Amino acid sequence: MAAERERFSTATRLRALGTQAAERVYRAQHRRMRAPRRSRLTGRAALLVLVLCSLVVVLAYPMRQYVSQRAEIAEQRRLVEEKRERVERLRDEKARWQDPAYVERMARERLLYLRPGETGFLLPEGTAGTGRERDREDDGSSRARRSSDGRETAPGRSWHRRLWEGLDAADAGIAEGPGGRPPDTGRP
Repeated sequence: MAAERERFSTATRLRALGTQAAERVYRAQHRRMRAPRRSRLTGRAALLVLVLCSLVVVLAYPMRQYVSQRAEIAEQRRLVEEKRERVERLRDEKARWQDPAYVERMARERLLYLRPGETGFLLPEGTAGTGRERDREDDGSSRARRSSDGRETAPGRSWHRRLWEGLDAADAGIAEGPGGRPPDTGRP
């Protein structure tokens, strides 16, 4: 009886496998005949994506303009602050020039003015000064002065010497003309 049961069960198993295979074939054929699967992208989703893309395109240029204008505003604020600081420095300098002691000191330093009864000495260029001038040079803090047109001038040269040197240089430039030739005056 045990042997019959095994034989019976093998036949039963074969039948069950056959029915399962038939069901699979039936399902496969049924899938081919059924309507194609709908995509997940619906009309509403497509419209939403289109609206979002158009918003990004429309807002890109104004956002770029906004960012660049913010940077320009920051730059202008920085320039305004620099100008305010310069105005403050100029106001301070103007207040100093209102002081007669400061004016006198500047006249003595820059123009080599002397008080009545004082004796002034001008040392030739290249000679070391004594006293304050030498101490300044030893410290490395000898200062160049600025003339009224903003150029730096050497500290050891007087204003009248710079004036004559400038005139000599101008005369030499006129006498030679461009390219080292005498200038063409237009006269025969």
